[in-house]
Amino acid sequence: MKLRSFAVALILLVVAATLVSSPKSPFADSEKAFYADPNLVNFVRPGLEMKILSAEILADNTIRARVRLTDRVGAPLDRLGINTPGAVSVSFVAATIPNGQTQYVSYTTRTQTSPITRQSAVQAASDTGGSWTQVADGEYVYTFGTKAPASLDRTATHSIHIYGNRNLNEFDLGVHYDDDVFTFIPAGGTPSVTRDIIKTATCNKCHDQLAFHGGSRRSMEGCVMCHTPQTTDPDTGNTVNMPEMIHRIHMGRNLPSVIAGKPYIIIGNQQSVHDYSKIGFSAYPGVNNCNVCHEQGKGARQEAAYLRPNRAACGACHDDVNFATGVGHVGLPQVSDNQCTNCHVPQGELDFDASIMGAHLAPRFSKNLPGTIFEINGVTGAAPGGKPTVTFTVRDKNGNGIRASDMARLALVLAGPTTDYTSYVVEEVRANATSSPDGRHTYTFNAAIPADAKGSFSVGIEGYRNITLLPGTRQERVVRDAGMNKVMHFSVDGSPVEPRRQVVSLEKCNACHAFLNLHGDNRNTIEQCVLCHNPRETDVARRPGARLPAESVDFRTMIHRIHTGKELGFPYSIFGFGNVEHDYSDVGFPGNRNNCAMCHVNNSELVPLRANLSEVTDPRGPLNPMGPTTAACTSCHSSIAAASHSLVNTSRLGESCAACHGPNADFAVRRVHAQ
Repeated sequence: MKLRSFAVALILLVVAATLVSSPKSPFADSEKAFYADPNLVNFVRPGLEMKILSAEILADNTIRARVRLTDRVGAPLDRLGINTPGAVSVSFVAATIPNGQTQYVSYTTRTQTSPITRQSAVQAASDTGGSWTQVADGEYVYTFGTKAPASLDRTATHSIHIYGNRNLNEFDLGVHYDDDVFTFIPAGGTPSVTRDIIKTATCNKCHDQLAFHGGSRRSMEGCVMCHTPQTTDPDTGNTVNMPEMIHRIHMGRNLPSVIAGKPYIIIGNQQSVHDYSKIGFSAYPGVNNCNVCHEQGKGARQEAAYLRPNRAACGACHDDVNFATGVGHVGLPQVSDNQCTNCHVPQGELDFDASIMGAHLAPRFSKNLPGTIFEINGVTGAAPGGKPTVTFTVRDKNGNGIRASDMARLALVLAGPTTDYTSYVVEEVRANATSSPDGRHTYTFNAAIPADAKGSFSVGIEGYRNITLLPGTRQERVVRDAGMNKVMHFSVDGSPVEPRRQVVSLEKCNACHAFLNLHGDNRNTIEQCVLCHNPRETDVARRPGARLPAESVDFRTMIHRIHTGKELGFPYSIFGFGNVEHDYSDVGFPGNRNNCAMCHVNNSELVPLRANLSEVTDPRGPLNPMGPTTAACTSCHSSIAAASHSLVNTSRLGESCAACHGPNADFAVRRVHAQ
């Protein structure tokens, strides 16, 4: 009994020692501080957390806020950077939502005079001339240089926005940012009126981390305090009111005014020019998918905003409408927002009507579509040199069988091996599939599995029906009712079935794209995409002879280059079906491309990559063929210097990338991408 007690005590001591010697870092592995020397971290104490503890407006209308500045673990920071490394740069905005209104009016303003138009505009801005009083370690009272106006309504909602940064670049620990908003009523009580239309988390699905005006504005709660109807750009005359500006930015190249030849430009601080005329909205089916930002079910206030039409928000996208004259608005002028809901109710009785949801409905999401549901049930005859037979079902969403002949397209894709697809065939099956009324089908491939095949192969299904919606009406339209792809893996030699590795997830793609939907509705899952976009595939079959050599359409190469877009340093385009050119040279990534985890799963961005991956054919690149790691990395790091670095670190034995960029190496992938 004593021996057992001693053993238990020894185990507890070992566990305790492990916990003491290996404390959990407060920093993520995407941050530089995660990899820094612990002694340096203990000295510098990286990070910045800003918190407004309280705010008040005194009897003489002086505005004051008590704030706390701490590092990542909550230890106090010296604002001046004397007692703790790194001075903290701090700014404040004070604003109110007047009773009966829905948007802020800022007390802190500036007058901006345009050197272009010579016009002046009063703009919401940060406070100037304020003073600081330290009241505790890391705690301060800031007294605004700006006083509230004599017309101050002490019963109205008021907010204070604090934002700033702590520059630790001298320690190679980057710049740390934070902001906070405190909302209160000067007379006391809990605010019942707030500005809560779009959540910061919603923006960050695409933008990774909102970071504007030098990186320190990081929340929608703070942004809407300055981006109000009171602020315009005197250089262009454009408003920077949030509902109008954001709608127009995300419309970008699809704005009627831009299509007509007038660029959409805002000139910001220090006369910096921001041209949004080439912005393309990444979510399917485009800018009419209001739900990407106005997430229904995320709060009554958000939903009410989306479903409440007004001239400012609606006219921002539909900027060819003249509400004063009725031009572009079926001839009906609108002198106020009071009548908008007479026609534009939240949801009508029919698809594509004048209701908010109907007018913005993507045909693909019509509830009147019967649906196309695929399942792959099995594969037989799957042996080297054999022609596999696939059994599958096609039914509508009510379970009714769909005949192969009723499909406008129905195809199976055979690819392998799953270690790294190097070949595929696509066969249209409508004419030769054996079908039954309940939607069960059998099809035997014309193509055979290669005679030397080993391991596992895959089969995927794709297709759609053409369905006529609202027949006989002015809104009649034919819609592709496509099925979601299904993929099944199977063994060709009796070995255990090995699925193809998962590198990215559809969920992460859809965080930005809403509904991944490519090649005419045929491809809508990553598992289906990679069947064809393999390391050996190029666009040679569709690229005109005068535009050769061909471009790689290997999935990793193509997707990295598309998302790098205008940062590649060279034009990038692919020729697709119908010999149509798709130019991605102007694509801008809305998030932080250093954050590989925005797309990758299972640590798939780390090297070494999985063994037995194929070389990538890249006729237009500086290296052809190139190793799998080289293909992934140089598709973003696209310089000749990067390609040369890859070349000299590749021998007949393979790539040596992991020697320097492996998980625990000095130049590990996550470490060099850390911010």
